Amino acid sequence: MPQLTAADTTAAVDTFMAALAHPFKAEVETLRKAILAVDPSIAEGIKWNAPSWRTREYFATTHLRSKTDLGLILHLGAKARELPEGGLAIADPSGLLKWLGKERAQVEFSSAADLAARLPALQAVLSQWIRYV
Repeated sequence: MPQLTAADTTAAVDTFMAALAHPFKAEVETLRKAILAVDPSIAEGIKWNAPSWRTREYFATTHLRSKTDLGLILHLGAKARELPEGGLAIADPSGLLKWLGKERAQVEFSSAADLAARLPALQAVLSQWIRYV
């Protein structure tokens, strides 16, 4: 996977995280490791002023505006793309995804315990999501 810019590196995320003052900072670090562990094709960077993950395109971005929870926005990159008939086929038996549109969804975690409990379900969703990126 080619490096796009200096922001598309783990070093950029490390620098961002070192300066981050957020009540869910430890959970963002946990999320980083968990997302990278889903598939070896996943890389991280800073996109939209937040830790984000990509394969060929960015597909997930942390939502850090709230100080009462940790959000993760799932998307299919910055460009509109043609979706398969019937939309994205993502099995979500745990009901993690709050759909924001045809190709965007959000997952929210209320605490470290909530993140830990639902991380395996998130990883299962992400392994499906990246097939569309």
